[in-house]
Amino acid sequence: MNKKELEKERFCKVSSILYSASQPIRILSHLEWNRDIKRQFFADKCKELPKVNYPQFDPSKTLTLVNEARALIGNTDIDNWLQRISIKLEYGALMMASAGTKKFYEFSEKLYGKPTNPFTDGKSTPLELANTFDKQISSYANYDLGAPPPMCYLASDIAKQMQDAVVKMFGDEAPQVEIVDELSANALANPKLIRIRKTACFTDLDAQQLISHEAHIHVATSINGLHQPHLKILAAGHPGTTKTQEGLAVFSEYITNAIDLDRLRRLADRILAIQMAIEGANFLDVYHYFLERIGNESQAYENTRRVFRGGVLTGGAPFTKDGVYLEGFIRVHNFLKAIAANGRADCLKLLFCGKMDIEDIPVLYKLEEMGLCQPAKYLPPWVKDARYLLAYLTCSEFLNKMDMTKNYAHYEELLQSIPKTLN
Repeated sequence: MNKKELEKERFCKVSSILYSASQPIRILSHLEWNRDIKRQFFADKCKELPKVNYPQFDPSKTLTLVNEARALIGNTDIDNWLQRISIKLEYGALMMASAGTKKFYEFSEKLYGKPTNPFTDGKSTPLELANTFDKQISSYANYDLGAPPPMCYLASDIAKQMQDAVVKMFGDEAPQVEIVDELSANALANPKLIRIRKTACFTDLDAQQLISHEAHIHVATSINGLHQPHLKILAAGHPGTTKTQEGLAVFSEYITNAIDLDRLRRLADRILAIQMAIEGANFLDVYHYFLERIGNESQAYENTRRVFRGGVLTGGAPFTKDGVYLEGFIRVHNFLKAIAANGRADCLKLLFCGKMDIEDIPVLYKLEEMGLCQPAKYLPPWVKDARYLLAYLTCSEFLNKMDMTKNYAHYEELLQSIPKTLN
């Protein structure tokens, strides 16, 4: 066997070891709160901090395998990629082991960042984005959006639409759709099963949002990863892939017209609530913040739980994962615009070959050339037929070059001459 083949064999072996190391890391299920915690919170008239205990987690299996993989890692670009994955797996295991302590937040910040970390431009932050969205959306308060009256669609209605969608996309490989009593979100997906929380209330757009988000992205990239015969790690949804995976999922909602102002506000509110908790707000403070925002006690509790699960309920150490949805969306959006601006539409499909991060694209391209990374079997409809996507990105690329300060100044003067109306 020549040197090139030996290298390829080594990459495959390290990938396989890291995949095994990723298997015990089931962060969201480890951090779930059972329904009794919620019942007791409301029994206490929402005046007492919830009492939460997490199961013990032994990180030794993951850490041992990570060290085994590191012993085989060299210093090529592909090795550097594998090293980055090993670090994320190590942090993920240690974060789970420290649930309920301040140490949990330290690992959460390393894995998912925090609202004040800058974007690639070095200036803008997710917190600034969330505040901008909040202010802008509030300015539409008196505008008639033309939306139908709010309705609460049952989980069974959403499950039926989801099942039809995944069968259409994945055929015999379609996951089952199941309604469950307890879940850390309204819906969660893996390659075999999409779970929908029985007590969740869904709007008219939620079905399409969930299909675009869960099925077209999370399930598709999971199954595509499982179809990789040489790089098993691409089937692992580890914390190092979360920003890109959630960013793709939110972009999928956006590009298919499934997103709305309510969804954007929910995502922005998560960032604002995380920052509140970092600055010392406790569970009760954040609960009342959400209650004032949305007026629904049950949903205010669920939103607050997402911020504090795994962290410290007295404040200062939250779970920062929910900040990645909008941050990831901006990262994906900017990357796709760069693809169009540089005439590199050929890189588009690599985003879906498995669970990966945008920064992995150059390495995955090399691995594809080596025959180790296979093309994605399943693509979201907006990529499979990319006519609208590329038309949108082409227009967006030119708009980015315009001096918007002068444009806004011109139209601001124009708008000031128009009397405001209530609709």
